Amino acid sequence: MQAQELLNYKNWVVVGDVLNQSKYASKILLSLKVSKFNASGVNPRDTTGTVHKSLKEVPYKIDVIDLCINPIAGFKIIQEAYELGIHKVLIQPGAESSDIIDFCKENGITAVEGCALVELNSYMR
Repeated sequence: MQAQELLNYKNWVVVGDVLNQSKYASKILLSLKVSKFNASGVNPRDTTGTVHKSLKEVPYKIDVIDLCINPIAGFKIIQEAYELGIHKVLIQPGAESSDIIDFCKENGITAVEGCALVELNSYMR
């Protein structure tokens, strides 16, 4: 599967520092919403209570996770995704690791490395 194909799915979650407007996670979440995707943010370290702390808290069926978080925290998110039956993840540059890729391959999760902002830019044309 190519990164562009993930845009065929409308229910997304962006995992990372989604409240910090200078971070890519925030920019990606905003771009998804502007592009009419159903998108929410997840940040396991959030202390504000304004975003979800885990995938389990998201109130809809998640089609795609956009992973914008360090690989150690990202691995825990991928394990949670597996438990919840989420089978598609877009891994942003810097969020990848061999542990994440291997876990996805071994557990039937489609893992695509790419940049959501690049894909969304092409999608909007």
